[in-house]
Amino acid sequence: MKIGILSDIHDHVWNLAAALPALAGADILLCCGDLCSPFVIHQLGRGFPRPIHIVFGNNDADLYRITTNARHYSHITLHGEIFKADLDGRRVVMNHFDAIAREIARGGDWDLVAFGHNHTFEITPAGQGWLVNPGAIMGAVIEPNGGWRPVTPSAALYDTTSGLPEQVLLPHTT
Repeated sequence: MKIGILSDIHDHVWNLAAALPALAGADILLCCGDLCSPFVIHQLGRGFPRPIHIVFGNNDADLYRITTNARHYSHITLHGEIFKADLDGRRVVMNHFDAIAREIARGGDWDLVAFGHNHTFEITPAGQGWLVNPGAIMGAVIEPNGGWRPVTPSAALYDTTSGLPEQVLLPHTT
């Protein structure tokens, strides 16, 4: 099974439009939060036909409309702040925040700990599994001075057969 992972869309529909075909070979899609606006649900639902699991981030403020829009897609499931599952024999957990994900990974009970929030791509061994931040679909990271610096938008794929994650670089559209 291939698990697609994305995060921190921040309404960047152009980069999301590039990400969905790049993840088309995935059997399931995990979204680590910060969709931002409720209309992003429609793009996800129409652009990826297999199961989509979403956790909320700190910029998903309109949860009522996100939830209302998700009801139009039987293959989208909203999980609040945490998602836990056994996927093809692999123990998977997802949360938006890097600090929380690192604490979860320290326990060593997971094959895959997926997270976002800091917009920085990362694949790090964690116990017997992996800590994976797919990077930001938005294509930017915040600088210590509060400004933004563009980065190549990215996503990730996790192969349950090999147990290995990999980065998926995306074209930066705007």
